[in-house]
Amino acid sequence: MKKTLKSVATAVTLVGASAAFSTASASDSVLNNILDRGAMKVCFDAGYMPFEMKAKNGDFIGFDIDLAKMMTKDMGVEFTPVNTAWDGIIPALLTDKCDVIMGGMTITPQRNLKVNFADPYVVIGQTILLNPKLEGKVNSYKDLNNGNYTVATKLGTTGEAAVKRLIGKANISLFETQADAVLEVANGKADAFVYDLPFNALYSSQNKGQVSHIETPFTYEPLGWAIRKNDPDFLNFLNNYLRQIKGDGRYERVYNKWFKSDAWLKQVQ
Repeated sequence: MKKTLKSVATAVTLVGASAAFSTASASDSVLNNILDRGAMKVCFDAGYMPFEMKAKNGDFIGFDIDLAKMMTKDMGVEFTPVNTAWDGIIPALLTDKCDVIMGGMTITPQRNLKVNFADPYVVIGQTILLNPKLEGKVNSYKDLNNGNYTVATKLGTTGEAAVKRLIGKANISLFETQADAVLEVANGKADAFVYDLPFNALYSSQNKGQVSHIETPFTYEPLGWAIRKNDPDFLNFLNNYLRQIKGDGRYERVYNKWFKSDAWLKQVQ
């Protein structure tokens, strides 16, 4: 007999509760709360193309949004978007403003001390958007590591961490949004912008002549869905769900839609 994912998810929480070494009972699991509520609250920071964005019609769209909607549909619950400023996204999760962060978050040891991550769902890295005048002169992040250059990036991101760790001798300019930071290079106020490969590749293709993209990533960054600690049932569900959609082809279809096609651009431009 065919079971719905909702009933399977409920069973997972009950089985997990009976395990001898379980750190939380089924009644404590966010998974049960989601099923009882009939909705899953998902945190993200819209503006990170193509992961999460706000379309011209006001809807949230993107790679993460499609995965979240697919998951909630299979669970038999509603998708509740919680658009949150990046520097407050983990506090929002920890104070129950959302159930999960599905927002292109890099798994780092520092973040892992505060939250638990499901298995990585995609791997990216930091790349450089360069002032075109520096083409040929700057060929890697190492060339930027001196006080003659100004490097812009977004506050509170792995881009900031990478710049401070690997390009620390440069003048570092931090901004609340990636849009503001990259404009510093496009407007000639900064020499380089360091950020995630997908965003930089898209920005470069849309702004030819304003920036030059050094496409090879100089960091390794697995992205994962984040949840509160001490919830093995929810973590187990997320990992098994990711394994399922990667195996049945649905993940690949969503990935290709957002990373191998630019048809979606008309929704935001």
